[in-house]
Amino acid sequence: MTTLGRTGIIAEHLLQQYGFSHHCRRIRAAEIPVLDLEHHPEAAFTRIVEECCRARDEDGIGAIVLGCGGMANLTQEISREVGLPVVEGVSAALKLAESLVGLGLYTSKHGDLAYPRPKAFTGKFAGLTDLALPLKPSTL
Repeated sequence: MTTLGRTGIIAEHLLQQYGFSHHCRRIRAAEIPVLDLEHHPEAAFTRIVEECCRARDEDGIGAIVLGCGGMANLTQEISREVGLPVVEGVSAALKLAESLVGLGLYTSKHGDLAYPRPKAFTGKFAGLTDLALPLKPSTL
């Protein structure tokens, strides 16, 4: 569920890029500008719920994924109204990051993610060369 239909093409490209096209029944839009979520919250909520109910009834979906962080605070209410699980990306991404940290995982510092090689500053920043200390794993 996205806010405006014109953003649907972006969602389609992302689904294809990440290999999830076959998991998405349809991309639907509530046709509400993002600012309406703040300025006209009741009307925006009603419109989102209506479109989610259409998706449930017409598309036979089992869950809804919200495509706008501005809808994040409506997740539980939408789920209650529609009777389906509702996922929003902000909380999902945060929980994923928390789980990776909880597992003690971190970004590798090998290969393409290695620390940059030290280099001298030039021009008006030349005096900063001695101040620039490379990060070391012990400082993480």
